[in-house]
Amino acid sequence: MRLEPIAGVVLRQLYLMRGSPVRVLPMFAWVAIDIVTWGFISRYLDAVSGSRIDFIASLLGAVLLWDFFTRIMQGVTTAFLEDVWSRNFLNFFASPLLISEYLLGLIGTSIVASLVGLAVMLVLATAVFGLPFFSMGLALVPFLLVLFLFGIGLGVLASALVLRFGPASEWMVWPLPALLSPFVGVFYPLATLPAWMRSIAKALPPSYVFEDMRAIVTGHPYDATSLPLALGLALSQILLCAWLFVRVHRYTVRTGLLARYSAESIG
Repeated sequence: MRLEPIAGVVLRQLYLMRGSPVRVLPMFAWVAIDIVTWGFISRYLDAVSGSRIDFIASLLGAVLLWDFFTRIMQGVTTAFLEDVWSRNFLNFFASPLLISEYLLGLIGTSIVASLVGLAVMLVLATAVFGLPFFSMGLALVPFLLVLFLFGIGLGVLASALVLRFGPASEWMVWPLPALLSPFVGVFYPLATLPAWMRSIAKALPPSYVFEDMRAIVTGHPYDATSLPLALGLALSQILLCAWLFVRVHRYTVRTGLLARYSAESIG
């Protein structure tokens, strides 16, 4: 594995962003809207509830973490779809570029894009709404790491789906975070879910993150073994999604789908 091709994949995306402000705007515009909207909702609930629940910490904090995960996932898929939309995907693999190098390039692009979004979220949430995000210090790192790894895995999985079924299937990519959010308990404890949904939640690393963060915010004890379990799940799922992407790529090469890659290639 070579660093130059990986850097080349990242550099291409950076050139695209530099040449088109329209591509840069969504990196921080939507997260800013989310934080501002949920920040005022949280402030309003704090004012009218009269309870000891800190909605800024519990509700706005959950939004920030979930947006971070979403930006990670969409950073991978958007970089992949840029190559699909520009019909550049075939050019990549006409060169001696390894699949692992291409995937790492997508991950590198996702890191750059998500860091911009995270910086905007942190500035708004802490400076405008007083979210005590930094009070946890290094204890936040494992939580963010689990969300980061799961976001990467889900982004690779979504890219594999588009590679297999064609660009017309990209509609399956964007709703994925929304489809998962009811199962991971972003805004409510997993105990409120029916048994069959809790069974699915056990296989999703973010569910452990939000359960533990909710316990910390409300001053309740949390299971110290849940984060290592979530980390193990996220790592295994990344490997599984990367394996699936490689298998799908080999299939598209063997069957000729890669050469015929177009909006109609869904066979």
